[in-house]
Amino acid sequence: MVHGKKLAEETLLPSVLEDDDAGTQSEKLQLWEQRVSRTEVGMRGLKDRRCSPDANELDGGERECEEEEEEEEDEEEERVISDQEYDTDLELGDKEERYDPTGQMSYKEACETLQVVPASCFLRHLQDSELNMMHRGLGPKGTKALAVPLVTNTSILRLNLRDNWMEGMGGAAIAEMLKENCYITEVDLSDNRLGDYGARAIAGMLKENSTLLSLNLSGNHLTDRSAEHLGPALVTNTGLQHLDLSVNALGEHAGQILGDSLSENTGLRSLSLAWNCIRGRGAVLLANGLEGNTFLRAVDLSFNGFGRDGAIALGQALKENLILEELNVSNNRIPPEGAIRLAMGLKANKTIKSLNMGRNPIQNAGCYGILKSIQENPDSAMETLDFSDITVNQDFEDLYATVKEIFPSLTVIPGGKFGTFRKAKSLKSVFKVVK
Repeated sequence: MVHGKKLAEETLLPSVLEDDDAGTQSEKLQLWEQRVSRTEVGMRGLKDRRCSPDANELDGGERECEEEEEEEEDEEEERVISDQEYDTDLELGDKEERYDPTGQMSYKEACETLQVVPASCFLRHLQDSELNMMHRGLGPKGTKALAVPLVTNTSILRLNLRDNWMEGMGGAAIAEMLKENCYITEVDLSDNRLGDYGARAIAGMLKENSTLLSLNLSGNHLTDRSAEHLGPALVTNTGLQHLDLSVNALGEHAGQILGDSLSENTGLRSLSLAWNCIRGRGAVLLANGLEGNTFLRAVDLSFNGFGRDGAIALGQALKENLILEELNVSNNRIPPEGAIRLAMGLKANKTIKSLNMGRNPIQNAGCYGILKSIQENPDSAMETLDFSDITVNQDFEDLYATVKEIFPSLTVIPGGKFGTFRKAKSLKSVFKVVK
């Protein structure tokens, strides 16, 4: 109250002095201005002391308050930088745009912002049609920096980023880039630990990108959840022709999802699902999807668990599918009965040129049944039968000689040299003579 009264009195001072002489009035006016200035400073000091309760000097409160504000701003800046590290947005700032035809400038700025070392290999090959950056250890942030100039790059058509530990965030950055870039047609992202998060981002990209022709996602720890995202994307996308999903953890549920998607897909020409965990009902439903697909030319299903039921479903698919030319079902635990039932589909098929049944326990009976179906199909297009690591006997060898006369171009790859059993038999007779 005392402060307020004093301030009010000083404020009214000019009007009180209006009748005095000019010199006295000027001196008193200056005195009034100095008192008001001191009063205002004192008020600010009181206010600043609320920021620093221990401050004794007038300016000390101001300095300590300003330091606290600067610390808060620094903490806020650190939080923003931390968030930017995991952001997949490729716009790294509001810097004024400059003409950058090579992309080197934007790449260096992106590296500076993300605090990564620029890759000299990338800078040297920005204008090439093919960029090979395998095994460079880019990591998530290095991948994001690399993606920035690729958004507007018009030279690179084939991009190989295999084995760079980019993880989900790096994969998401590449996916965002491919939504904008309409020149890149081939991308290899294999062995990058993309996981389900990265697969989700890639699936979103496939729904928008119409120029990508080949995509390799092998060895990326993809699971059934990844299939839930990729399946619908394969129905929407009609431009992608070659997809590699091998060496992942796609399971039975993924087989069902991908089977439904393949029955509606109109773009893929080759598909690899090798080295996954597709078995049981998933294998059957995947085979059913192949039955309805009229565009795929080559399918690799090796190192799964199709077994008897999966082989039977594949045999049915081969009866209806008149487009497929190459099928690899090696290492699928297919028994002799499964092979014979699959062979029934080959009797009606007119397009299969290559069939790989190697390393399955189909025994000689399964091999014989498949070769017999080729003999009984005059319209068969078969050129290569692979029975690697499966032992066959003389009956199979004799049948092969007969089929070879009908189809001179047919090549059979057996598990061992023909005549093995014949030689063994002759050796036994020698032993009998010696005895």
